[in-house]
Amino acid sequence: MSPPVDRRFEPRAAVSGRGVVVAPGLELPCLIVDASASGLRIRLDRKLALPPVVQLIDVAQGVVIEAEVAWSKGHEAGFRRRGQASLRGLVPSRLAAARAAYLRAGGR
Repeated sequence: MSPPVDRRFEPRAAVSGRGVVVAPGLELPCLIVDASASGLRIRLDRKLALPPVVQLIDVAQGVVIEAEVAWSKGHEAGFRRRGQASLRGLVPSRLAAARAAYLRAGGR
């Protein structure tokens, strides 16, 4: 049996960082497993159907990544990046929930 083919256009890097998935009515801790320039993969504590578009907070970096769900399987999900913004300092109103979640997660 041959190894699976990696279809990514950019190299991915292992991250293993704390994250928080934020969407209307949803705030879940997660582990960011790996990332590339165009996407990332996370691991959740439990199987859960995610909405098609989410905000993913990288607590260590202090950023929110606006992303759409590309795939979901078991406890893991993959996202396509749509944009990124810092959560340190003032943020636009559309990112207010992400900033509040970032502060609750211990971000400074």
